[in-house]
Amino acid sequence: MQFKLKHFLFILSLILSVNISAQKTKRQVLEARRVQNQKDQIYINALLSNTKRKEQNVLSDLSDLKYKIKTRESLITAITNESNELDNEIYINQLEINQNKRDLEALKKDYADMIYKSYKSKSQNSRIMFLLSSENFLQGYKRFQYMKQYTSFRKKQGEEIQQKTIELQVLVDTLKLKKDLKQKLLSQEKKEKTLVEKEKKEQENLLSEVKKKENKYKRQIKQFQKEEARIDALIDKAIRDAIAASNKKAGATPSKSAEFTLTAEAKELASKFTLNKGKLPWPVEKGYVSTYYGKQPHPIVKSATIQSNGVRITTEKGSKARAVFEGTVLAVQVMSGNKKAVLIQHGNYISVYKNLENVVVNTGDKVQTKEVIGTIFTDKITDKTILGFVLSDNTKTENPTNWIYKM
Repeated sequence: MQFKLKHFLFILSLILSVNISAQKTKRQVLEARRVQNQKDQIYINALLSNTKRKEQNVLSDLSDLKYKIKTRESLITAITNESNELDNEIYINQLEINQNKRDLEALKKDYADMIYKSYKSKSQNSRIMFLLSSENFLQGYKRFQYMKQYTSFRKKQGEEIQQKTIELQVLVDTLKLKKDLKQKLLSQEKKEKTLVEKEKKEQENLLSEVKKKENKYKRQIKQFQKEEARIDALIDKAIRDAIAASNKKAGATPSKSAEFTLTAEAKELASKFTLNKGKLPWPVEKGYVSTYYGKQPHPIVKSATIQSNGVRITTEKGSKARAVFEGTVLAVQVMSGNKKAVLIQHGNYISVYKNLENVVVNTGDKVQTKEVIGTIFTDKITDKTILGFVLSDNTKTENPTNWIYKM
């Protein structure tokens, strides 16, 4: 019966230790996620700091506020998930403490019984008599060995009690730390929720402003879309002209499909580019996607529709645009307001970097992955620094989020 009980306690202890190890690993992942969300939120808040609002900035301000709320809600979710996981750890930790207390009590009881029995037969005479009363030398030797083993076992029991006491104290201290962390997380969660509520009220006020002058803002959006379409048409023409010139140089027969006739070297580069799908670096060192690819309702004025052939990435003032892959500069286009666009060829793929204030590359230059190609323009009215990034396979645009790492 005693053997079965010890076997059961051993299995229970093993299950608890495995559970704690698994829970710890899971919470480490959640903690890393929460820390990253905190960094993101600090960065977004610094990037979208509250400047003095002007009427022409309302849509931009609302877009900023919407993204700030989104990042803060992501942080709250991360805190909640980690807090829940911490609850599981605290529960399992408490179970292990209870188990260790029971083990320690059992060890102390066994040790006390042993000391009591030892005390009853402690006199030197009784030990000598125990040895002398042996029937023969072999029995005497066995009795002597037994006495040595008994003394050794008693010493080992004492050391085990000491070790178990230390382990128990460590568990108790760990539990206290986890409970303290839990309180900090709850406090942070409460603070973030308060800020979200404040930002949502601010968002409601701005939305009511937009609602009052919806037609005016729709005209602004339409004008912006018209300008974007004009720039996209210029870039499309530049790509088609480059394809025609490249194919003519290669002696290829003109085709209606407007595709590059690739050399063996260009095919290899295109193959390498394709293999890096989903792993390409961002065209900026830091930033976030403020407009995604494709046809979509405007994030603020829902009755308006926007068409984006690429993505718009909001970044810091003075940020540099960088090549997402090695290739050759296909063209440097000058747009309205002296803003520039750089087109880089990667076999049959072309990456386009729009809204540059100045560039440091020329047509025909070879560039490497992450090489700086220019400084991104900062709008003096909105104070925003936004890079337009387009990716195409020959003349057909691709969704950059499928190609850029974690975009």
